Amino acid sequence: MLQIYNTLNRRKEPFKPLKAGHVGLYVCGITVYDECHVGHGRVMIVYDVLFRHLQSAGYLVNYVRNITDVDDKIIKRAAEQNVTPGQLSQRYIEKMHADERALNVLPPVHEPRATESIKSMVRIIGQLIESGHAYAADNGDVFYSVKSFAEYGKLSGRKVDELRAGERVAVDEYKRDPLDFVLWKSSKPGEPSWPSPWGDGRPGWHIECSAMSMDLLGEEFDIHGGGADLQFPHHENEIAQSEALTGGRFARYWMHNGLVRIGDEKMSKSLNNFMTIGDVLAHYSGEEIRTFIIGSHYRSPLNYTTEALLAARTALRRFYTALRGRPVDREALTQASTAVDTTALDAGYLERFEAAMDDDLNTPEALAVLHELANSLNKEADLESAVSRKLASTLVYLGGRLGVLDKDPEVMLQGEASEDGPSAAQIDTLIKERQAARAAKDFSRSDQIRDELAAQGVVLEDAGGKTTWRRD
Repeated sequence: MLQIYNTLNRRKEPFKPLKAGHVGLYVCGITVYDECHVGHGRVMIVYDVLFRHLQSAGYLVNYVRNITDVDDKIIKRAAEQNVTPGQLSQRYIEKMHADERALNVLPPVHEPRATESIKSMVRIIGQLIESGHAYAADNGDVFYSVKSFAEYGKLSGRKVDELRAGERVAVDEYKRDPLDFVLWKSSKPGEPSWPSPWGDGRPGWHIECSAMSMDLLGEEFDIHGGGADLQFPHHENEIAQSEALTGGRFARYWMHNGLVRIGDEKMSKSLNNFMTIGDVLAHYSGEEIRTFIIGSHYRSPLNYTTEALLAARTALRRFYTALRGRPVDREALTQASTAVDTTALDAGYLERFEAAMDDDLNTPEALAVLHELANSLNKEADLESAVSRKLASTLVYLGGRLGVLDKDPEVMLQGEASEDGPSAAQIDTLIKERQAARAAKDFSRSDQIRDELAAQGVVLEDAGGKTTWRRD
């Protein structure tokens, strides 16, 4: 049974969905005012792995990941670039989708935009005012009253009195309490706005997720995910406003992935120490970036280093090298996970992989299973034996569960030539010349060809009377 570390209760818990066979999953998405960085990529990949794992377990998953397309940062950046906020957000939504495709991230079932859910937000805010949990200020803003919700702080473990005494909170003369947070912002000249009973304006950030999740998953759902930096105040505020509205529980399990760090600081746009996904894709493949991210447990901090990315590249090449030349029915293994005939796979490796993934998505341990599987595969000299076929199929299937190993090994290992590197045809010609030299016992020329290719980043591998090559 899947065990999930529930931030709300600070322990691993068996996962039991509200409705048998169904899972409602909501993940806080991106505020689209700039390109996505590696920290955003980690959110995409972590919950994509969860999505895949739940589907493979036979669940029908209603996966919702929102887009915040109205926000102070979006408005400010649009003004700087002399475009409308809608034009700016659309540009970065398209770039975000391109990044997701490069990282082999499956699209969620629903991807609501904040601007499409304004009516729901206005309705919820009105109900919170009626029930005494929110109030309209004289300036047209609407605030949530934190003291009206007795359980405020239960997710983060922070106490209201301590927050008032020691935390830096937004100061606003119109708030009744410094901890109160905005649900509706009155519009300023030139800003996008929508009508409401309290005047034209736009929603605060926190109310967006409550409205969109309830619209698509209901008042109570199974799993709410996001980055650790959202635990407080964003997720805390979501709970407060949602549970005050319904009188019941909001999300049953709260999952938070650790942050990506550069040195001793988290990667963020506000600190200007971030690497965009596009920046990294210029030097590493999406599959290499994905392997780097799943190489650490999702709850742990992830240190962004060149060494770690190169280690991910090495691991991938090792897997693909083990698969090279071995017949695998990829189409059968990459269909809907529940439709795969797992009886044709190695039961021992499959069981160990499932155990790792059921242990709070322990992807490092799952990757260790793949490494052992590659070791076993490399010992099978007969590429087409029954054992070889079973092991190779298992490696491809389990890799697919993690969103990797979906390429033809030859294509992946040989890659594309650099501008000054030899083409595949040139390499094949040199290999034939080398074979002729070896047949003529001209080992000096044979070694020279090997060295020339190695100097150009091409590695020759002799096995079973054949020579294969890969780009290094």
